[in-house]
Amino acid sequence: MGRLLGFVLTVLLVLLVGFFLIYNRLVTLRNRYRNAYAQIDVQLLRRHDLVPNLVETARAYLQHERATLEAVIAARTAAVSASERASADPGDAAALAALGQAEAALGGALGRLLAVVEQYPDLKADATMARLAEELTSTENRLAFARQAYNDAVMRFNTAIELFPNVLVANAMQFRPAGFFELEDDAVRALPQVSF
Repeated sequence: MGRLLGFVLTVLLVLLVGFFLIYNRLVTLRNRYRNAYAQIDVQLLRRHDLVPNLVETARAYLQHERATLEAVIAARTAAVSASERASADPGDAAALAALGQAEAALGGALGRLLAVVEQYPDLKADATMARLAEELTSTENRLAFARQAYNDAVMRFNTAIELFPNVLVANAMQFRPAGFFELEDDAVRALPQVSF
């Protein structure tokens, strides 16, 4: 009887230690994707802060392009709002999808603004505009790297909560899959059309 009790206690101890090890690993992975999102958040904030400066610099030259400037400001406002919602819960797939759509819209509006800037040689040659455009490009690159790091961290977390026996701990402790951050822009994914 003593041996059976010892065996049962040993099994329970092994199960309990295993539970805690799995739980701690899932918490670590969750914190890693949250930290990776924080890096995205920093780059989004930087991008959002550059937009008003870019618009103000362009405003003096683009008196006839008011609709373009207003579209950029409206897209920035929507992107800031979506970013705040996503920051509240970085794993929320719906919030990340909305953020992806808002950021894609902002990227499109900025692209249209920069295309208009190309039509104004004085504005294109303006030192402030050139510096802001360079900062925006640098921020876009950093954002792309941060988004990739976040998506990699989410993939590791989501995979970990689906594996057995992790899935038992994940379900018991209410871990839920995290959402990926992708830009919802069909123009980015479309293949270029070439005509001869």
